[in-house]
Amino acid sequence: MRAEAGEAIGFSVLGPIRVVRAGAELSLGARQQRLVLALLLARAGQPVSLAELVDLLWDEEAPVSAANVVHRHVGVLRRLLEPGLPTRSVGRHLLRELSGYRLRADEESLDLLTFRSLSRRAAASLQDGDPEAALRHALEGLRLWRGRCAAGLEPASLRHPAFLAVEDERAQAVRLAADAAERCGRMSAVLGPLRQAAEQHPLDESLQSRLLLALAADGRQAEAVETYRVVRRRLAEELGVDPGEELREAYDRLLHQRTRPPRTGSPAPLPRPAQLPPDLPFFTGRDDLVADARAAVARPGGPAVLAIDGMPGVGKTALAIHLAHGFAAGYPDGQLYVDLRGYDGREPAMSPGEALRGFLGSLGVPQQGIPAELHAQAGLYRSSLAGRRMLIVLDNCRDAEQIRHLLPGSPGCLVIVTSRSRLSGLLTTAGAHPLPVGLPSVEEARAALSGPLGAGRVAADRAAVDAIIAACGRLPLALAVVAARAASLPRTPPAQIAAELAATPGSLDGFDGDDPQSGVRAVFSWSYQALSAPAARLFRLLPVHPGPDISVAGAAGLAGVPLRTARALLGELSRAHLVSEDPPGRYRTHDLLRSYATELGEEHDGPAERAAAELRCLRFYRATGYQAHRRLLTSEGHPMIDPGPGETPLRFAGHADAMRWFTAERQVLIALVGRAARQGRHTDAWQLALGMQHFFDRSGRWADWTTTGEVALEAARAGGDLIGQARMHRSLAGAAYFRHEHETALAHLDRALALLARLGLSGELTRATINRAMILSAQGRHEEVVRTVSATLGPWTAGDDKLLADALVIMAASNAELGRVDEAVRCAEQAMALSRGARYRLGVAEAWEALGKAYAARREGGRAVDCWREAAAAYQEAAAAAPAAEVLALLGDALAAAGDQEGAVRAWRDGMALIPYGHTPTGRRLAGRLAAATPRR
Repeated sequence: MRAEAGEAIGFSVLGPIRVVRAGAELSLGARQQRLVLALLLARAGQPVSLAELVDLLWDEEAPVSAANVVHRHVGVLRRLLEPGLPTRSVGRHLLRELSGYRLRADEESLDLLTFRSLSRRAAASLQDGDPEAALRHALEGLRLWRGRCAAGLEPASLRHPAFLAVEDERAQAVRLAADAAERCGRMSAVLGPLRQAAEQHPLDESLQSRLLLALAADGRQAEAVETYRVVRRRLAEELGVDPGEELREAYDRLLHQRTRPPRTGSPAPLPRPAQLPPDLPFFTGRDDLVADARAAVARPGGPAVLAIDGMPGVGKTALAIHLAHGFAAGYPDGQLYVDLRGYDGREPAMSPGEALRGFLGSLGVPQQGIPAELHAQAGLYRSSLAGRRMLIVLDNCRDAEQIRHLLPGSPGCLVIVTSRSRLSGLLTTAGAHPLPVGLPSVEEARAALSGPLGAGRVAADRAAVDAIIAACGRLPLALAVVAARAASLPRTPPAQIAAELAATPGSLDGFDGDDPQSGVRAVFSWSYQALSAPAARLFRLLPVHPGPDISVAGAAGLAGVPLRTARALLGELSRAHLVSEDPPGRYRTHDLLRSYATELGEEHDGPAERAAAELRCLRFYRATGYQAHRRLLTSEGHPMIDPGPGETPLRFAGHADAMRWFTAERQVLIALVGRAARQGRHTDAWQLALGMQHFFDRSGRWADWTTTGEVALEAARAGGDLIGQARMHRSLAGAAYFRHEHETALAHLDRALALLARLGLSGELTRATINRAMILSAQGRHEEVVRTVSATLGPWTAGDDKLLADALVIMAASNAELGRVDEAVRCAEQAMALSRGARYRLGVAEAWEALGKAYAARREGGRAVDCWREAAAAYQEAAAAAPAAEVLALLGDALAAAGDQEGAVRAWRDGMALIPYGHTPTGRRLAGRLAAATPRR
């Protein structure tokens, strides 16, 4: 029976995970299954990707079947939560997302969401001056906890970011409860939660300081003193630091038995600073970031810090100032602003003490009243802000340490921070809301130019304006420099400006303004100068890499460093926003930054060093391509390429792993083939290209196969390499065959056969002969196919079960076309047995496909459909998307002929999903089927 729609269900993750349905607790199964549910619960309704679930379940390298294991666990959980739910139905609780899963829950059904609601109410009550209500709500939320988040699933629950983030929320709730309790004079009420939180976070000084005050309020002064000594010793031994100001102040209050006096009246009047720089007159766009910031600030208990980060010149300060002007009315006690010169290049970064002295002076503190010691300055600063609503902009921050003392200590103020570095520490220590700034859209860039240039001038030649935007890479600083120059020359048409920029591609000369210190080159240099020497070297080498992006392993090969070192260096470049990680695991550089890196390389690295980096890059990809190629071998007895003299740290677990690598590195490898050919590295060119053949075949990228193969064939000819020529002719024959250009395929294959015969490579000659039979079959010359393959069988295929299986599959297909159905079935079944015995996955798939064609010829449609379903699944297990799509097209046609239109459409759609482009013959065929099957409205 399916669970009733109204049947109550409750989820718990604040402690050991539990699910209660209709009053009964459910058994949640094995550890891996419980881990999957725990992560879905911790994300509280947010999607969890399949990749993250795989990483959670396997500490080491995941098995090839990892994704299927996760799907099985989710399927079991779905049936557990909603018994009787039909297969493939959409449940009420566990939902499939594009890239993973999501658990649907609300405050009534999930304890984490209930806890968050109570914490928000507590924060709002405290801000509204009602500490009693704040304490009540906070303690009610803390009582929901029954142990650590996802307790019992250690070690994953102790180290996964999702579980740690929930634990941080608990610690924040304890801090809030302690603050409310202190205002009420009821510190003993929070002693239990404080003890627990302080034990779990032994180095969190804010929790430890509150624990001291709670112990003292409960009459446990001796225990409080000993707690301070333990914490001080732990800080010294584990971090090498002394207690901070907050902890020292709590200890001082403990020793002198001082408590915070109640507030009896309004604070003394203080100056109302208004330090914001003017908003940009032509500020446009960034609507999504502005809306995000406003929503975050408006949320009850919202963040006290907005952390804006992004690459040099992307417009962080402009956004911060614009936001600050928009928020200013809500902070009536004034605005403070400081440029911290974190990445200035002209002056050293501002020290926290210098910034504090400036702020204290603006707040009315006389210079002689400002203490010399940094911690005392910070304490006076926070005291001056207590009870006030002020807006503080900390611009051009270098790192979180530079602003640690500049953050207010009480609610009511809003801080906006900008930095070229990703200030991850602020997210946990200050609860900051991140606002990462990327490049504006083309429409936003066009609007930004309309202001200084005039809308009429922009509209008059939109194509030229778009060319200017493209030359600037949509970088706001570059756009501003070009716009300022164009505005000063009002008679210069946009087309002339675009032509000047196009005349120096890959150069920054067109982006230097009147002030050299404000040009693009200078702004980039300030980030570059802050890098460590190894990271700076890698940055200079990045233009040597030919692809649009680079992996960690690719960077290691380029720089000649270990994998771990490359990961650390890319992390440093990423934190400085000199590279961006997109997609995950791959790093790309803005075009103008790449031009700057090229300039630096030419200035600092000699031609020999850059040539050595090119060679390391080539050798890494050739060695790695060899390893991936080996995983995709079909009936070849051995690889037709060799790894060359290079090395690679990468190994591939199976077909899917190798296909993923080829997919990610496709553009890099194609570019390397061209570069190697141009540089006279003929063997490298054709071996790299040939190593990609099976990838091109299985993914259906026949256009790439053809163009790359032609470059490689010319390289083999230029090098006088007959083996390379023979193998590339044979490879190009395959590409032409799949493009249905059969005469071209035969011409290439006949040339390959002549060369192979001349070279005496009998094994390859046999395989090429079988390839030729495939082309003859596509031309409908089936009697000739049967004669050719029959003559090849015997001594030429003896002992090579994979090759024999390939030959039998071709025989089966042609016999089916000739009406010799029993012979076709026999050949296909024999091919199936041979492939299974040789563990030849692709051969199994091909045998299923041939067997389906034989049954279709026998007019046994049901058996043909079953075979093609097996074939599609087997092709996908072998990571062969293109042939899987071909079979799904056959399957859909057969289902449509049998009257199962719904099943046919499903098969065609599944096939289209495997081919991410519609210009292939199969893609066009599937698109046509779906268009015809979809009713017009």
